[in-house]
Amino acid sequence: MRVFLTGGTGFIGRPLTRALVGRGLEVVALVRRPDGAEARELAAMGARLAPGDVTQRESMRTPMAGAGAVVHNAGIYRFGVSRRDRGAMTAVNVQGTENTLGLAVELGIPRIVHVSTILAFGQTGDAMADETFQRRSPPLSWYERTKTEAHQFATELQRKGAPLIIACPAGVIGPGDHSGVGHLLRMYVRGRLSPISFAADGSRAHVHVEDVAEGVARCVDRGRVGEVYLLSSGVMRHADMFDLWRQTPGGAKRTWLWMSRPWAMLFNRAVEPVERLFGLPMVFCREFCAAAFASWQFTGAKAERELGMRFRPVEQAFLDTLAAERVAAGKRAKG
Repeated sequence: MRVFLTGGTGFIGRPLTRALVGRGLEVVALVRRPDGAEARELAAMGARLAPGDVTQRESMRTPMAGAGAVVHNAGIYRFGVSRRDRGAMTAVNVQGTENTLGLAVELGIPRIVHVSTILAFGQTGDAMADETFQRRSPPLSWYERTKTEAHQFATELQRKGAPLIIACPAGVIGPGDHSGVGHLLRMYVRGRLSPISFAADGSRAHVHVEDVAEGVARCVDRGRVGEVYLLSSGVMRHADMFDLWRQTPGGAKRTWLWMSRPWAMLFNRAVEPVERLFGLPMVFCREFCAAAFASWQFTGAKAERELGMRFRPVEQAFLDTLAAERVAAGKRAKG
């Protein structure tokens, strides 16, 4: 079967491409820059590259036509996006989803998988949420807003009878993770993590990127049309997350101070423009701070039952990530 894939060059996309090719599927990966390093990596895995862009619907028509399945994984994931850059995130996350899924339906693709996120469900509070959970609060970030809008478009297509399956990963971790948590983890591995933090009681479901890739691939070959599947290894409090990290080599072996929400928001508000001015990764920003104090508790039990998933425990997911980042840090030091 031929699978048309968007977002193959990203953090989830590369292991996802590997998982699909490993099943003997012919993968056609949409790429904006066929000569880029990430695109060449996909080609080395065995994927066929198709120049195009999810924001340009017609660029996908020819390579998508006749595919047995479409997997829409493209998206911009970033907190602290400036007002000037919100349009680009909306174009990819919302319009790109409408273009890709809409064209797949128009072309009669028999199986469509949309990669969404647990953030599309919103904060859960003290509840352990499953796929039936209904949003209770407004989005805390532009990313959450755009992915929620894209998720709603996908679920509306499902209601209209489209052969669509939705996969919703929890917070994805793994080597090379470019989220705020990923940057903090690398800071710890390199001995640079501050002993002052915030949101000790905030909690979030996490999942390893390799498990996400396997879960999405299983949606392609065994997911039930019309269903939504949460991909989650389990939930961890932030204080417990840091305690787990400290069982491994790194820096900041204890937290001296947990900032209150007002002080944490003031700190992030002050640091955000500095990071933006100097082109630094957006680790600390108001959106990241607001999300950190919230609770995002989701179970992957349905994916385990129906897709046969065996998620590694959340603790192991972090330990595997720490080990891989430690190896990467060592290679950089030697280089």
